[in-house]
Amino acid sequence: MASFTIQKRPKANGELSFRCLIRIKKSNAIIHSESKTFSKKEVARTWALARVNELQKTDALKTKKVVSLGALLNLYFEDHDLWGRTGRTKRYVIKMIMDCDIAKIKSDSLKTSDLIEHCKNRRAAGAGPATIYHDIAYLRSVMKKALPVWDIAANYQIFEDAVPVLIEMGLVGKSQKRTRRPTENELDRLRAGLQTRMDFRPNGKTRIPFLDILDFSILTCMRIGEVCKLRWEDLKEDHKTILVRDRKDPRKKEGNHMIVPLLAGSFDIVKRQPLNDELIFPYNPRSVTAGFQRVRNELGIEDLRYHDLRREGASRLFEKGYSIEEVAQVTGHRNLNILWQVYTQLFPHKLHDKFE
Repeated sequence: MASFTIQKRPKANGELSFRCLIRIKKSNAIIHSESKTFSKKEVARTWALARVNELQKTDALKTKKVVSLGALLNLYFEDHDLWGRTGRTKRYVIKMIMDCDIAKIKSDSLKTSDLIEHCKNRRAAGAGPATIYHDIAYLRSVMKKALPVWDIAANYQIFEDAVPVLIEMGLVGKSQKRTRRPTENELDRLRAGLQTRMDFRPNGKTRIPFLDILDFSILTCMRIGEVCKLRWEDLKEDHKTILVRDRKDPRKKEGNHMIVPLLAGSFDIVKRQPLNDELIFPYNPRSVTAGFQRVRNELGIEDLRYHDLRREGASRLFEKGYSIEEVAQVTGHRNLNILWQVYTQLFPHKLHDKFE
């Protein structure tokens, strides 16, 4: 039998919201639960009546297949159409959750207390709130696909109630904004260390031009994965531009191509690369970052990631007087707020140079 309740909740600004909770029970067991929040009580009631009527006409009252969360995650893993389009971070998290205690819970029986216990276990293992949030987000994403893809019952609606509690308990949260930029001294030491690595550790038959890639990454603000996918056929020498294919974007995973200007000496760096491959920098991005990390660690440079070079490049462009729209054309950001808040960290003393 389907029923609904409407709960009145105060907001931080003093206004009220109305949360409508719909539940379907069979033999005193909840087989379906969902909720939605509205600003007006009558709107919530109208939605609830229409939704209950809709559920009564569908298969919601029928008992659907139930599996463990581990089995559900494995189904996702084995589905090439889903797994093949999943990013590396999400893949890692899903595989990790499959080995956790929470994977033993039935797909329709997940409770807020189960999520709290999982988050506490992850925290005890050393994971931070931002890392643990990935567990929650990716588990919810898979559970939402359970019914339409595999006809498996999964109460993913529990996350709407659970996430605010997890945030309040400090178990999950957003990552802190990074502001790290390399100093000129650190860059000089890195260049010297990478040159030594190139001279004495040629990586077998493939010798990675670490210095060129380091400087190119800063000048173009490109991710290392983008740098290592650049193609000669996409280079426009007359305009000194290049097409960057499939730039990372949270709303568009594929086909997000952008024409990017090769500013300062980045064009010259491209032109001195050998023409013996269809790629300009035909190297594994992980090998490039691994070499960078080894040299960084040997030099004792702390808390510097290769991705911080992207922030360094964007900040330099701002310091040289480029507008935020012009910088976005280089970095590829669609959201200018993210560009300004996350990828820029201006050195105050550089503003004197701009004034002069």
